[in-house]
Amino acid sequence: MKPFLTFCALCCFAGIFRLPIEYYTFLRILVFIGASIVIYNFLSSKQYYFSIIFLVILIIFNPFIPIYLYRKSLWIPIDTITGILFLLIASVEKLEQKKEGEITEESSVNTIQPKAYLRDKIINPKKPKED
Repeated sequence: MKPFLTFCALCCFAGIFRLPIEYYTFLRILVFIGASIVIYNFLSSKQYYFSIIFLVILIIFNPFIPIYLYRKSLWIPIDTITGILFLLIASVEKLEQKKEGEITEESSVNTIQPKAYLRDKIINPKKPKED
C-alpha cells in the first residue's frame, strides 16, 4: 500500500501545475480511492481522528458529485496538504512494519525465559526469629 499512497502524493504535488482537465479528473478518482483505503485502515484500527481528516479529503476530491472551486489559488494548498498527508501516512506505515518486525524477532529470542514481575514479590517486613 505504501507505493500507492506515495503515487497519490506525487500526483497531488503534480496537480499544483496547470494541466488539462482530464488530469484533474484522474486525480479526483485516484485521491478518492486512496482516501477510501486510508479511511478503511484507520477505522479498522479504531483511529477515528485520522479517519475524519481523510473523510474531508474524500468529500473534497469526490468524482461523483465534484466540488468545483474554480480558482487555482484555492486548489494549490489543498493539493499540497493532501500530498503531505499521503506521504506521512505512507511513512508511518513503514515505521509500524519495522516495529512489528523487531517485536517478532525479540519474541522469538526471548521465548525461553519466563517473565518475572516485580509486583509479585512477597516481602516479609518482620525479621525472622533467631533461635
